[in-house]
Amino acid sequence: MTPAPQPAMILVRPQMGENIGGAARAMWNFGLDRMRIVAPRDGWPNQKAVAMASGAGRLLDEAQLHDDLQGAIADCNFVFATTARQRGLTKPVMSPERAMAHARALIAQGQKVGVLFGPERAGLENEDVARANAIISVPVNPEFASLNLAQCVLLTAYEWRRQTEEVVPEVMEMAKTDFAQAHEVTKLADHFEERLEEAGFFFPEAKAESMKTNLRNLWSRMPLTRADVQVFHGMMRQMVRWKDKGN
Repeated sequence: MTPAPQPAMILVRPQMGENIGGAARAMWNFGLDRMRIVAPRDGWPNQKAVAMASGAGRLLDEAQLHDDLQGAIADCNFVFATTARQRGLTKPVMSPERAMAHARALIAQGQKVGVLFGPERAGLENEDVARANAIISVPVNPEFASLNLAQCVLLTAYEWRRQTEEVVPEVMEMAKTDFAQAHEVTKLADHFEERLEEAGFFFPEAKAESMKTNLRNLWSRMPLTRADVQVFHGMMRQMVRWKDKGN
């Protein structure tokens, strides 16, 4: 197991080996490897789980197997129960994001945290949820609230990752180039303006300055790379060569 402190993902009475394997993959996608399995319907180990887990098979090898839920959560200081429906129980109900932020804070204090995931057919029983300290409720479509086991694990694991790793909202993938500097964009604008002037584009004369200003504004709004600038210069040079060749 990795040394990083983390919550235990506890699969309660899972029914299909494929879903256990899918849950293992979802966990390892986001750096989690503490799996506990409670009374799996088809026994354990399960070859279908191994096949589905693919590169995350180690999680299945190291998973803790328990006969009942009480044994699976015995060492936990705080337990979350995932559910998509109302339970009629008085408990804090958190979004996955809030729950994993709380889990991070608890674990930072040295506490052990578990997250319960119910069987595929109907989810956790009320008796299971009653053992938890708080509920994680995923904001799903109320007309189709059923989440696949592995999907629910993935959502929770993703939110854990967001709480423990810096997730940049957006990046620009630069394809072996850099953004153009202002003087490079200015030279490109000069080049275009010069060629357009030769072509008689700025007409009538009374509107010429306004047209040039609009073009300068266009260039400044475009996030041009140095490669883009070179392409535009090349286009203009080729158009002039083609024109001269035609003459």
